[in-house]
Amino acid sequence: MSQQQDSKASSAATPLERALDQNESIKGAVETSASELAVINAVLKQEIPDPVKKGEIAQALKKTDEMESRIQDAAQDLAQVNQALEAEIGERIDLERELKDTKAALADANKKVAKAVKKVKAR
Repeated sequence: MSQQQDSKASSAATPLERALDQNESIKGAVETSASELAVINAVLKQEIPDPVKKGEIAQALKKTDEMESRIQDAAQDLAQVNQALEAEIGERIDLERELKDTKAALADANKKVAKAVKKVKAR
């Protein structure tokens, strides 16, 4: 898709759809960061000899474990938020379709009533 088409598609998107797109992008960045941190943490644990893993180094390794876990949790939370947004978008689409159909039915009913009133007045 061209940039111009992307721009038109994003301008036609609802605020919820734009929020979902933004969350998906953020989720991807968070997942990438979690993966990179996991690799860094694994390398550090493997390359640093056990006797050296004391004091500040041990604390730093523990913190990277905690950060990795928090980042993975955040990615999962974003995935859940995205599912909720997708459900909300689906509900809104259904409601908008129902509203459109109801408006059309009401307009049709109004026309029929107007015709009936004309017939009654013509008598």
